[in-house]
Amino acid sequence: MALGVGDSAPTIQLEDQNGVLRDSSALKGCCLVLFFYPKDETPGCTAEACGFRDNYSELQAQGAEVWGVSGDDIVSHRRFAERHQLPFPLLSDRDQSLRRAFGVPKTLGLLPSRVTYVIDGSGTIRHVFNNLLDGPAHVKEALRILQGLQGKA
Repeated sequence: MALGVGDSAPTIQLEDQNGVLRDSSALKGCCLVLFFYPKDETPGCTAEACGFRDNYSELQAQGAEVWGVSGDDIVSHRRFAERHQLPFPLLSDRDQSLRRAFGVPKTLGLLPSRVTYVIDGSGTIRHVFNNLLDGPAHVKEALRILQGLQGKA
């Protein structure tokens, strides 16, 4: 079952493109923008990741970390991050366990979907955005929600 707004996010423990184990419990009070994407180096995923790259300082200014997730291995992630100068971790979810834990659906039952979660500092999901075709919209949505959260702080 897909997780939604108000649900607690599962603990995330996956290796990034540099082999570093990323653990969401270490974020302590920091918001997390977690974006699931289908595959490294595809046009839509590249546009999405570069959108997060281009807005990374603004996302950080809103008190958020950014982590990308796909089923690609760490070697693929490392090449993708280096080629596009991505300043944030790309987590390797080879067995799709994190995707399943969040209940990220598959498009047409086959393709991994593109879904972004904004998770607040207490680990509660504050926003879910699911749009396979418009990768850059994920960044705009995340910024909009984070700005709203800042206004409530």
